[in-house]
Amino acid sequence: MAATDEDGQARRTESASPASPARPAVRIGSVSGSAIGIGDHNTVTNTNTGTGTGTTGQVSDPAQAELLAAVRALREDLGRFVATDGTAVLDAELVAAEEEITTAGAAGPGRLAGLRDALALTGGVVGTLASGVAVGEALGALLGG
Repeated sequence: MAATDEDGQARRTESASPASPARPAVRIGSVSGSAIGIGDHNTVTNTNTGTGTGTTGQVSDPAQAELLAAVRALREDLGRFVATDGTAVLDAELVAAEEEITTAGAAGPGRLAGLRDALALTGGVVGTLASGVAVGEALGALLGG
């Protein structure tokens, strides 16, 4: 049905059957990694189905996956050494980097820089470990140097 407004412009109107009042329709095809709430007084529940990076530990970026593997190997190797202040700082950075990669899919530039600084702090110990060299190389590839 067509009608005009006060200015004489055509406007579209829709009529609803008196027997069934018009209800707004919402259609959502697919949502990934998000939660959606529609309407007043809604409740949103976000259930992770296990296909994201945070639940499986899988990382789509090969450079980040390489860093994650090297971080895990270095953490294991550090466990064989007597802990020092430097290795404790490095271990804390390794834990934080592993968590960030597995939950967000990638370690951000700040995390990478902190990990690089912690490696430099313990360079003598880490430089003797193949896993330490691997972390250094992975960081170099991600940080560009």
